[in-house]
Amino acid sequence: MCKTPTYCDLGKAAEDVFNKGYGFGMVKTDLKTKSCSAVEFSTSDHAYTDRGKASGNLEPECKFCIYGLTFTQKRNTDNTLGTETSLENKLAEGLKLSLDTILVPNTGKKSGELKASYKWDCFSVGSNVDIDFSGPSIYSWAVLVFEGWLAGYQMSFDTAKSKLSQNNFALGYEAADLQLHTHVNDGTEFGGSIYQKLDCRTSLSAKVNNASLIGLGCTQTLRPRVKLTLYQL
Repeated sequence: MCKTPTYCDLGKAAEDVFNKGYGFGMVKTDLKTKSCSAVEFSTSDHAYTDRGKASGNLEPECKFCIYGLTFTQKRNTDNTLGTETSLENKLAEGLKLSLDTILVPNTGKKSGELKASYKWDCFSVGSNVDIDFSGPSIYSWAVLVFEGWLAGYQMSFDTAKSKLSQNNFALGYEAADLQLHTHVNDGTEFGGSIYQKLDCRTSLSAKVNNASLIGLGCTQTLRPRVKLTLYQL
């Protein structure tokens, strides 16, 4: 069964041009490893040379595939603790339920979020609800697929203010070696991207938006597990 991507996954192949592996005045490292007990550890840190500021995080993840359960803990240098518990493909094929909680020990601030998503071969839908008794925010999205074309909608509604705080549309096309993506956010932000896979080792990506930001990227696999990525803005 072919699973439809989520709204956040639309155009993801070219997102890294702006969001990952690129940036002036910044040094970043990422590390992933897996213990003999099948617990996966992910860690990353950023150091900004112009501001002298550094930050990092650690995420241990434990999966119980037979039950469809995944437990993830998130800790960072800002002393923020997060926990995610998810259940996937057990109640129904393609259905995922999650509970995210965040605790800041220094201030005692707590927050949580309930998430639900469902994926099938021609559509995907999802919704997140903040655990906030003063007025939760509801975030929802939907994506439809037809012969390689994708259309998506994303919205966020603030129940405390009874106001639509996010209203986004996206349109794209995906093939085996090509991805096109355009989006309109709140009627004011426009952008588009293209991702082209030249062969099994080389890919090109480009992205542009109405803020006159243009990004170009090239990724070359040197060895089976070694990649060289170049970015230009």
